[in-house]
Amino acid sequence: MKTARLAFLCAAMSLLLLLPQTSRSSCTTTVVTKGASADGSMMVSHSADNGLADQAIVYVPARDWPEGAMRPVYNSATAVGPDPATNTFDVPRLSDPARAPGYNHPRTPRTIPLGYIPQVRHTFAYLDNTYGVVNEHGLMFGECTDGTFHTSKAEPGKRIFYSAELSRVALERCKTAREAIALMGSLIERYGYYGTGETLPVADKDEAWVMEMAPSPTGTGGLWVAQRIPDGHFFVAANEFRIREIIPGNPDQMYGKTLFEIVESHGMRMPKDAGEPMDWLSTVSEGEYGHPYYSLRRVWRALSMAAPSLALSPWAENGLTRAYPFSVKPDKPMSIDDVKRMHRDHYEGTEFDMTKGVAAGPFGNPKRFAGPKDPTGDVTPARKIEGAWERPIGACYTGYATIAQYRPDVPAPLSLLCWVALGPPAESVYVPLAVAPVPPSYEKGDPRKYSEDSAWWTYAMVSEFANTRYDAISKDIREKAGLMEDAFEARIDLLYKELASRAKSSPAKAQAAFAKALRSQAEAALRGWRVFFPQLVAKYCQGFLNTPEKMAQPIGYSETWLREAGYYNGPVSYQKPEKQETLQKN
Repeated sequence: MKTARLAFLCAAMSLLLLLPQTSRSSCTTTVVTKGASADGSMMVSHSADNGLADQAIVYVPARDWPEGAMRPVYNSATAVGPDPATNTFDVPRLSDPARAPGYNHPRTPRTIPLGYIPQVRHTFAYLDNTYGVVNEHGLMFGECTDGTFHTSKAEPGKRIFYSAELSRVALERCKTAREAIALMGSLIERYGYYGTGETLPVADKDEAWVMEMAPSPTGTGGLWVAQRIPDGHFFVAANEFRIREIIPGNPDQMYGKTLFEIVESHGMRMPKDAGEPMDWLSTVSEGEYGHPYYSLRRVWRALSMAAPSLALSPWAENGLTRAYPFSVKPDKPMSIDDVKRMHRDHYEGTEFDMTKGVAAGPFGNPKRFAGPKDPTGDVTPARKIEGAWERPIGACYTGYATIAQYRPDVPAPLSLLCWVALGPPAESVYVPLAVAPVPPSYEKGDPRKYSEDSAWWTYAMVSEFANTRYDAISKDIREKAGLMEDAFEARIDLLYKELASRAKSSPAKAQAAFAKALRSQAEAALRGWRVFFPQLVAKYCQGFLNTPEKMAQPIGYSETWLREAGYYNGPVSYQKPEKQETLQKN
């Protein structure tokens, strides 16, 4: 036990040294509508590529509130960085035990509200991360940050809402996507929006929408639009606004009451010709963030994985391209495994395959660590970029990823699942949770200091160790995760059968039994992953392949790498190499 613990601690120190503090603008989010899924599920995914921020999965319980109660609205470090004036930090993201037991941080000063809004008499239960995820009625959220012409900091009395708190208020009060968008829009207009541009996919069991928002140049209120995703379609967003033409009277769109007035009075409207529909993307932003294809390549990849028959080109004229549709009809119904595969993708099998080439090192590692030379900020025509890595969906700095799923083919108390992968999904396992209290270890996600009772640290250790020999270790991880995820699905199907009759007669008891079983399963998965880590260390200790049958099996390097690295120019003779003598004379 002491040896295993020491190995954990050593790897923990390596993790803190090697993982990058990367940009906040780094998430990918998808929606699979019920008509596009293999089992009729509605699915909303989100990868929080958050650069070692708070990784806790927090359960916020349902509550009854007294008449006249006021709800605090908190600042968000995710929006514009930490704010010591309001005790707002990356870790923990919130300190308020009144919000949820998981936000009780006695050693951290209480977060100070930016303001208050009238509370409703009853709020719904939901799962929360950096952004709200899913509530007890099946309202589901995704998220990604976008570049925008105007950014602003929070200011009480003018701007107190960012998308994170907007999603939480909606989860507390709404059952449908339309209700959520109407509520969030009214809050933006009344209380003001600050921070960055944002895309929030929001769905219920029947409908899926995309809401996008940006700070207003007026300094108050905010700009927002929303568009429905057609049933039977798949949607993806990756740090660039995805809504284009806004057409008044379109029943599949919603937008702010003062949107047109503000953008026209400030000369923002694009195109300038009022006779043409307003293009939301070019009206409020330059397009992509980071570098060319930082966003668009992920959009191309996800759409192409869903509908390869479209033969979409990975190349476009600029960040405002119209080459990629808002949503696509998949070539075949999509499963939960298809969504997982997207979030684990590094362009494998394409011309951009990040497991290939010299940048992947000797062991095909697709991870590209962020550094001081990496471009940040919006891509503008005047900006010169000296270099860049491809940006995959499966980023090495993903803190966690979620897939909220509503299954209509089972009784309502059992229809909700939230699949959670802690750490980069390619080196982790998706564990299903209910909208109910989660294991305590999942509510502990502080990356600043290693903790044995934190689920996130357990999964992060395995992911980090994969860097030592990615080609072999990642294969073992995929095999392990695949077997576990298959077992999870089999167990869930069995629970559906066991609890079907109880779900009709005693819905609350059936839901409680379902949640308890999933919680027990998540705890068992964590124990299994804790055992898995030292097993991997032993199997690949000192660069060998080690098995009980045969230790220290040399596996070395690929032939391609040996040639690229100059292996065949190594010391094979006592003679000084001719090339070195020539260089010395010159």
